[in-house]
Amino acid sequence: MQLKRLFSFYLFPLAFALPLFISSCRPAKEISKTEQRSSEKENKPTVSSTKLEKKYAELLNVNEDRISNTKLYSFIDDWYGVPYKYGGQNKKGIDCSNFAATLYATIYNKQLKGSSASIFNQCKVISRSDLKEGDLLFFKIEKEDISHIAVYLQNNKFVHATTKKGVMIDDLDEAYYKKYFYKAGRVN
Repeated sequence: MQLKRLFSFYLFPLAFALPLFISSCRPAKEISKTEQRSSEKENKPTVSSTKLEKKYAELLNVNEDRISNTKLYSFIDDWYGVPYKYGGQNKKGIDCSNFAATLYATIYNKQLKGSSASIFNQCKVISRSDLKEGDLLFFKIEKEDISHIAVYLQNNKFVHATTKKGVMIDDLDEAYYKKYFYKAGRVN
């Protein structure tokens, strides 16, 4: 009996008031699609700089302390494997000159314009022994004119957009690249 009175006196009114209280709460702020995308980008998992250094030290066969430009290697990591597309300029497909231009704009804040051959004309020719990270490599592949461009990394390795495997790292000492290597250049 006392339980019944307790329920009817205290709990019964509370049972009606609680739904009213809850329904009167303001809804949470609606997040715009732009805010949502921005938040997703910030929360997107990225390779830590330690893992990045280790990964590219192994790929380039150098000590981890030689991987100092983490912005460059993070960029390469982000584009690695993007397929080749003649005239392509995005991650759906990119060609060698547009890849080099995108890398240069993003990492070095320098503009490269045109084909591999016209980019060559924007460079000072350097010897292979003077190559530094970020220098450009030019190839004449089965043509008399320059037909391919790559960005030098270190230890004879370079990154480029290949027709068969997309963006990847190769070695200047590989027979194929030795055969077609033309000259190296440094952007003026």
